[in-house]
Amino acid sequence: MAAVTSSPSSSAPGHGRWTPLFLAGPAALLFAALVLTPLVLTALLSFNEFEHATGRTHGFTLGHYLAVLTDEYYLEIFLRTFRVAALATAICVVIGVPEAYILSRMRNPWRSVFLLVVLAPLLVSVVVRAFGWSMLLGPEGPINAGLVALGFGRARMLYSEGTVIVALVHVMLPFMVIPVWTSLQKLDPSIEQAALSFGASRGTAIVRVVAPQILPGILSGSLIVFGLSASAFAIPGLLGGRRLKMVATIVYDQYLSDLNWPMGAAVAVLLLVANLIIMLTYHRVVEGHYRRRLG
Repeated sequence: MAAVTSSPSSSAPGHGRWTPLFLAGPAALLFAALVLTPLVLTALLSFNEFEHATGRTHGFTLGHYLAVLTDEYYLEIFLRTFRVAALATAICVVIGVPEAYILSRMRNPWRSVFLLVVLAPLLVSVVVRAFGWSMLLGPEGPINAGLVALGFGRARMLYSEGTVIVALVHVMLPFMVIPVWTSLQKLDPSIEQAALSFGASRGTAIVRVVAPQILPGILSGSLIVFGLSASAFAIPGLLGGRRLKMVATIVYDQYLSDLNWPMGAAVAVLLLVANLIIMLTYHRVVEGHYRRRLG
């Protein structure tokens, strides 16, 4: 008589159901401890009252949110922050998408070399790069020295929106190139060749055939660049100075200069909420356009 053996799945019918939970549990706990818990504590802190003597009390108030939403000073800072982030994102798209396209069409070893060049700035601290831009654009920097030598005189380039945008583009460009390059790696090159064989020009093939199919990569890169630019602190703090305030520098000032932790927490929460609203709206619009184009 043949022996009847039972499989592990038949002896433990619930084992497979709990396996994903066991695998995802440690990562979920780590995410909750390092991300969700600080966010919840910051949100609770933003509703505390503030007293100059004690720093904060445990009373409940909405005054910090009302002060930010009704004060033109804070509203101007929020508008400036999102304007700078949007311009930095747009420039990264204009530069990063062609760069990723050229990178995807390269052959080894040049592809590996230029990919390393794209990723190399990520190996250097943001603070070091900010100081490098300050030395380059400073009154005694090489650019001003060249302008003086040409007879144009010195130009004031530091502590302006343009300087902050240029530095943000330098820092954020790899975050645009890599998602687009990944999308291009998944794209079949024969599709572009088919468009060319039907008489389309190279530009038409890229705009009408390639670009719509790599739209998810452009969307991912844009969301990453915009989110990081809107919440950036080192670049605006070092290159924007004390006069060109952005939301992250305001949060820093409230926490460490004014010691008004509830107000700083309220500004941080509003920045997070506004960021989420803008990014989710942008995602819905671009995703809808992508589905309409490709069916």
